[in-house]
Amino acid sequence: MNRPLTAVFAALESLLVVGIGVGIPVVSLTFLWAFQYGLQIDWVVFWQAGVDVWLVGHGADLTLTLSKSAAAATGISGAGAPIVISIAALGFALTTVLLGARAGRRIAETSHRAIGSGVAVVAFALASAIVTATASRPGATVSLAQGIVLPTLVFAIPLLASAEVNRRRRDATPDPLTALLLRGAEAIPSLGRSIGLVSLRAGAAVAVIVFAVAGAILALLLLTNYASIISLYEGAHAGVLGGLALTIGQIALVPNAVAWVASWLVGPGFALGEGSSVSPLGTTLGPMPAVPFLGALPTSTPAFAFVGLLVPVVASFVVVTLMRGRIERALGARDSLLFRAVVGVSTGVVAGLIIGGVAGVSAGSAGPGRLASVGPDAWVVGLFAALEVGIPAVLALVVKSGAEAIGDLAQVVGERLPERASAARDKPKSESAVSDPDRSRGAGDRDAGGPGAPETADGLPSLDTVLPRDKRSSNGRSSDTRSPDDVPTERLDGFTR
Repeated sequence: MNRPLTAVFAALESLLVVGIGVGIPVVSLTFLWAFQYGLQIDWVVFWQAGVDVWLVGHGADLTLTLSKSAAAATGISGAGAPIVISIAALGFALTTVLLGARAGRRIAETSHRAIGSGVAVVAFALASAIVTATASRPGATVSLAQGIVLPTLVFAIPLLASAEVNRRRRDATPDPLTALLLRGAEAIPSLGRSIGLVSLRAGAAVAVIVFAVAGAILALLLLTNYASIISLYEGAHAGVLGGLALTIGQIALVPNAVAWVASWLVGPGFALGEGSSVSPLGTTLGPMPAVPFLGALPTSTPAFAFVGLLVPVVASFVVVTLMRGRIERALGARDSLLFRAVVGVSTGVVAGLIIGGVAGVSAGSAGPGRLASVGPDAWVVGLFAALEVGIPAVLALVVKSGAEAIGDLAQVVGERLPERASAARDKPKSESAVSDPDRSRGAGDRDAGGPGAPETADGLPSLDTVLPRDKRSSNGRSSDTRSPDDVPTERLDGFTR
């Protein structure tokens, strides 16, 4: 594929991503326009509403200004002032991320990856600018800069990352910009790169586990509170098409709900309006909007809620333990307790940044009054996550290393003890006599009639030890004149026969 075809292909990929993202809310609202309102309202209103939903889903702020009659009808204090909707329906952003990664993978298969990536990003930015410009109207405005920059970033980052990953898999030559970035990365010391890479993998793995558990808990809550959700649907009186549009909007908020449950698992929890709090330490809820999926929220703190706090702790310990071999290979000859602790702390920082960042983008303003604060506090959640992940990670690396050191010492001692015991058994007797002076003195005393000499039955020293050796035979009981060497003798209780 030559350069012009690559550019056209990349531009079409970008337009497809924008079309799918904007089309989901616009098509749903178009059905409402056709069947619910009987084509009596200008369709442009529904187009603008759909584009607003798509832009809000990518983090752009929507400013609404209600008329006096509409503000009075809401019954909410402060509804007459401009209302800023800043909470992002992350389902739309997640769709853009997945489609952007797919586009990057397809562009990486061409021979002109740099041209394709650049054209794709520029085309997406132009399309975002066009739809943002058509969405603004009196009473509902979106910043043009936010409408261009934020969706483009959400699309460009996964596109470029996916393209680079696939380039490495295909072992293709990097483009000049990528080569420049790689040379800059190579300027970092090898140990720093190794620590950064393993910490990034471990921290990201822990964050994924926390979000996976949060998703499972959310699904369980939706199933167990299904009756409450149905009651809220019936109370909305939205009809079939209205219920469908409401369901699509709630699906777009599912990633937000997962992030809120993850914040609950970390500890700080989240808020559903000013003055409310949902955390393992307690649940305080005030008046809430009649959004059906909010019926899954427990009205009180569940029993054993504190067990949820163990999820990031256990996930960190298990992940770091499983990656311990990879971490040791990454450290190489510089492996030490200090650098292992650095890896553990870095893992906690990475997990804290990911979990706190997702918590931050899932929060924002959802309406006037107390609804101006919805979601978790990103800084508090990130700090708690960094501590709950970093401390177990350090312990998993450092404590096990210390245990291995103790095991090595015990092995060395166990090998040397048998050697020393064998050497002691093989030591010559002369060395034993020399090394025991008391035993030597005892032998001399026996020969010289000292304290160690044998005694007779009445307590007196034996004649064998008192008399000289040449006169001992004449003092015996026998008159035999043979030499002592020729006469058999027997010693019994100090007497010599």
